[in-house]
Amino acid sequence: MSMFDPEEVREILIGAARARNALTYSQILNLLGYRFTRPKMRALCAVLDAIDEDGRAAGEPGLAVLVVRQSDGLPGQGWFVARSHLADELAGLWPQAWEGPEAKAYVALHQRIAFDHWSSR
Repeated sequence: MSMFDPEEVREILIGAARARNALTYSQILNLLGYRFTRPKMRALCAVLDAIDEDGRAAGEPGLAVLVVRQSDGLPGQGWFVARSHLADELAGLWPQAWEGPEAKAYVALHQRIAFDHWSSR
């Protein structure tokens, strides 16, 4: 069992999407009552992946894209790896690297999709 309630995490992310805001890993952990540690971040990432899987099944855009590193505003490598099965489907959009301008553009696109979806609900 996870230390995080997936529904609580999802509600925080929906609120961030409605506010058209990304959150850093530290910010979301703080909102959940924890200080940033690598083990807590890894546990959070597992919950984020599950939230996105459930959302995809319900026809919703991903929410995990809204959780980013403070250093560069991008999700961690695990976010890209968890979605690598979409690379063929997104030919021309899928970034060649998990950092840099292509990755930033790809993340910005998916953040806008989440912002637009949730701000209209």
